[in-house]
Amino acid sequence: MACVFALTPRQPHVRIRCMQETVDIGIVIVNWNTRNYLRDCLASVFASEGVSYRVVAVDNASSDDSAAMVRAEFPQAELIASPVNGGYPYGNNIGLRRLGFDGGDETTQPGAPLPRYALLLNPDTELPPAALRDMARFMDEHPEYGAAGPKLVLADGSLDRACRRGFPAPMVSVYHMSGLAKVFPKSRRFARYNMTYLDPDQGAEVDSVTGAFMMVRREAVEKVGLLDEAFFMYGEDLDWAYRIKAAGWKIYYHPAVVVRHYKRAASKQSRRAPIEFYRAMLIFYRKHYQARTSWLLHNLILLGLILKGGRPIIEMLREGGRAG
Repeated sequence: MACVFALTPRQPHVRIRCMQETVDIGIVIVNWNTRNYLRDCLASVFASEGVSYRVVAVDNASSDDSAAMVRAEFPQAELIASPVNGGYPYGNNIGLRRLGFDGGDETTQPGAPLPRYALLLNPDTELPPAALRDMARFMDEHPEYGAAGPKLVLADGSLDRACRRGFPAPMVSVYHMSGLAKVFPKSRRFARYNMTYLDPDQGAEVDSVTGAFMMVRREAVEKVGLLDEAFFMYGEDLDWAYRIKAAGWKIYYHPAVVVRHYKRAASKQSRRAPIEFYRAMLIFYRKHYQARTSWLLHNLILLGLILKGGRPIIEMLREGGRAG
């Protein structure tokens, strides 16, 4: 039996309805030491209108009393306090299982329906009241899309370029890491990774949206499974999108919905973050492209990752076999 939290303009208080029926959106918010951002994020989520939802907040062993804050101020959220920080996909998978995906967890009621959509949401985001409703409505009207994301804007109002991306295929990665994408930001060839040639206010089919706000159709999650925990804090959203597209769905950037993103609230506290970005690129490359990449291009990509990521990338290559 699912307890659904919903707010409406006429009833601006939390209504709790426990029922054996499908929830529109199952929201997973993974937090690590971003208590104040998480507070604002949850407040914005629980002010959402016109849609039913469950909220699972997964705290990845924070040291800033984030879990205590959620318990005290947001009892309507389902809190999971993980004793370890296993990374972003690890935390999201815990939340997705709580919602019933991948067989559920020990709390899942037998036969309980899954949410129609799963939403990965970063704790450093703030939603306007209609965001969830409008994203779900778009997905309802376009069953060909397995996942979608809104336009994300940073604190200064500028576009978060990660909200619509191309996959880091070998040549796309070369253009991105070499700086050609910055030199030619309007080029469809060179600027494929961040798709800077697109009008940020024009909707478009894309390779991937960001895990900061990534709404995924239930059937897509059931088909491709959960996030790959080989990644730690980058790349898992790209990998999920790649698998969703490979299973036959499309992915859409939907800028009619605008969400604020106070980017890197957690990652800027982590000494691992700069290395994890390039580690994620290597994992993604090995998983999806290495087997069909020419010897010359393969070694060029590895050289670029070594120059950017340094010793940790070298050690990872040694663990996985010779570079060439």
